[in-house]
Amino acid sequence: MAARVEAATMGGEIDEEESDERGSMWDLDQKLDQSMDEEAGRLRNMYREKKFSALLLLQLSFQSLGVVYGDLGTSPLYVFYNTFPHGIKDQEDIIGALSLIIYSLTLIPLLKYVFVVCKANDNGQGGTFALYSLLCRHAKVKTIQNQHRTDEELTTYSRTTFHEHSFAAKTKRWLEKRTSRKTALLILVLVGTCMVIGDGILTPAISVLSAAGGLRVNLPHISNGVVVFVAVVILVSLFSVQHYGTDRVGWLFAPIVFLWFLSIASIGIYNIWKHDTSVLKAFSPVYIYRYFKRGGRDRWTSLGGIMLSITGIEALFADLSHFPVSAVQIAFTVIVFPCLLLAYSGQAAYIRRYPDHVADAFYRSIPGSVYWPMFIIATAAAIVASQATISATFSLVKQALAHGCFPRVKVVHTSRKFLGQIYVPDINWILMILCIAVTAGFKNQSQIGNAYGTAVVIVMLVTTLLMTLIMILVWRCHWVLVLIFTILSLVVECTYFSAMLFKIDQGGWVPLVIAAAFLLIMSVWHYGTLKRYEFEMHSRVSMAWILGLGPSLGLVRVPGVGLVYTELASGVPHIFSHFITNLPAIHSVVVFVCVKNLPVYTVPEEERFLVKRIGPKNFHMFRCVARYGYRDLHKKDDDFEKRLFESLFLYVRLELMMEGGCSDSDDYSICGSQQQLKDTLGNGNENENLATFDTFDSIESITPVKRVSNTVTASSQMSGGVDELEFINGCRDAGVVHIMGNTVVRARREARFYKKIAIDYVYAFLRKICREHSAIYNVPQESLLNVGQIFYV
Repeated sequence: MAARVEAATMGGEIDEEESDERGSMWDLDQKLDQSMDEEAGRLRNMYREKKFSALLLLQLSFQSLGVVYGDLGTSPLYVFYNTFPHGIKDQEDIIGALSLIIYSLTLIPLLKYVFVVCKANDNGQGGTFALYSLLCRHAKVKTIQNQHRTDEELTTYSRTTFHEHSFAAKTKRWLEKRTSRKTALLILVLVGTCMVIGDGILTPAISVLSAAGGLRVNLPHISNGVVVFVAVVILVSLFSVQHYGTDRVGWLFAPIVFLWFLSIASIGIYNIWKHDTSVLKAFSPVYIYRYFKRGGRDRWTSLGGIMLSITGIEALFADLSHFPVSAVQIAFTVIVFPCLLLAYSGQAAYIRRYPDHVADAFYRSIPGSVYWPMFIIATAAAIVASQATISATFSLVKQALAHGCFPRVKVVHTSRKFLGQIYVPDINWILMILCIAVTAGFKNQSQIGNAYGTAVVIVMLVTTLLMTLIMILVWRCHWVLVLIFTILSLVVECTYFSAMLFKIDQGGWVPLVIAAAFLLIMSVWHYGTLKRYEFEMHSRVSMAWILGLGPSLGLVRVPGVGLVYTELASGVPHIFSHFITNLPAIHSVVVFVCVKNLPVYTVPEEERFLVKRIGPKNFHMFRCVARYGYRDLHKKDDDFEKRLFESLFLYVRLELMMEGGCSDSDDYSICGSQQQLKDTLGNGNENENLATFDTFDSIESITPVKRVSNTVTASSQMSGGVDELEFINGCRDAGVVHIMGNTVVRARREARFYKKIAIDYVYAFLRKICREHSAIYNVPQESLLNVGQIFYV
């Protein structure tokens, strides 16, 4: 086009019209060039963003080493000793054991966890409760049925739909048909969670004790008691600094673990080259067959030690929330997997030449010139590995707490940058005491290894069963693929489990006892919580009774706002009728507050609250449902109150606008589209809540729209509405009182003895030592009013 304009210019004199045309062509040419420049710039920006994304992904992959792979990476410290605790009888057993380690690492961590299980995360969240939350969103398997249809409208409430006659739909109906199946699914999840908690006790014990055991190799005169003492000192120090969080020192974790992987890989290459290159034939699976063909119980039970090579996968999945799945996959395939293979191959080459050194294979195989640097790196890596499992335990306890499966404990947010970094003081000290007891009690890594292996294999079995349901209900895989995955996983894991059964009396009983204790606590607490909710549901007050009392509710309405906390998301709780029948007065404005946890990882702040009116306007009664995900933390009371009243005021304004634009009827609905409502409100810059309305005894949804401006035209036209807003604001200034129910649960006289023990002793004890609701919600004591009631189960 530029050439055409230039040629026309050289042609001589042109008239004005042609000049205008040529000018327009020139403008068009400029616009085209500008458009091409913009497109080129856009492509350059895309390339830069892609390049930046690739660099960011590599950076996250590097950082994931310290958080995700510390536990798995420190396994070479103790695997060969636990595989051959009674010594090596045949040199070929070393090749067979190495071949088993290679293919165990390939089948379980690489293929199953990194490339399959990690994809089953709940918006980046991992762990058994994350899988359970996914299932709860795709099927009604939650034992406490407190969900409402508006919860499904959350932006984080993602789920898929099924065809009515599909295999997924049939599985869903089968699960939902009986309560016993829902309970069995929950118990399965609790068993997996309890085993991970046990892992949080055993991992620090075996990792730190194995690292400290290096002292005896270079300093033979040191007794085992000194090694145990050093390990205990390290463990006490580790648990004592947990309240500081990992935000300040977390940047050190990745370099330490990266240096650890490079070191063990380098030493592995050195040992293979120096001692025996023939160990590389272990990559052929035929040596696994020959290993078992030689027979003997010792070879079968040695699987318990070989399985320790894949410990850390449960922490891998539980700590997944810190990094994208692709970063975790890159880190494992590029760094972790090859480094571990080299490390185990190097140790096998060393003990092929020095079979008597199998008890300290890792430290014995280190060249003398780098021994003490490697000892320091190993100890640091063991501490990082322990930190990863402790953090995973805190995360799982928080998730169990949100699902109503754990007594209320204090949860401290240790980082402003990262939401997932939390600290649970009570659990921390329990872990420390049990960890020290295990370390000082067993005094050797063999029995601790047996206990550790038992915990890990049970977690793997639980994950396989949950993944089967995930593949059917969430991923909607063909049943043939589900069957292949399940059978292959169960064959491998049940093989390891059968080997661990022989070691129950050699330390394997420890995680079973620990898990049984936590399972009892969690089961009894959930049972008591479920019965309390059922009592609230069955004893709630009818709206007819409330309406019969009249606007004054048959009482003196005193200035102020009463926030009545309840577990019900609909209906008037029994605590309210109990309150007004025993006291002659109630506040001028009453708001029923329900704090509800949903099976989602988080609820956005702008979707946090649901607000509705209860009864006629002159009753001044409202309901507010505050929704949280299992990763959300309750904010301070001032912020909670502020958000609650903002939502309440906005509800009143929007309700007035609906009346102004809609016909009078019992059912309120949005007049026209949401865009029409936005135009009515005006354009703001902040997100807020929009309530839709219907009859006053049902709840409605809140969806984000633009916030109402300071001057609301529709509401200002209605003096009654302005009066109500001023009335509520005046009551708020007069004082806010938090009314909470203190419900005591007791077993009936005719109840069976185990129920009496569970309710009257175990649950009562847990209620006594756990935190009160007022502490969880940060309610000031001077404005708290407890209302007691008793019910029998």
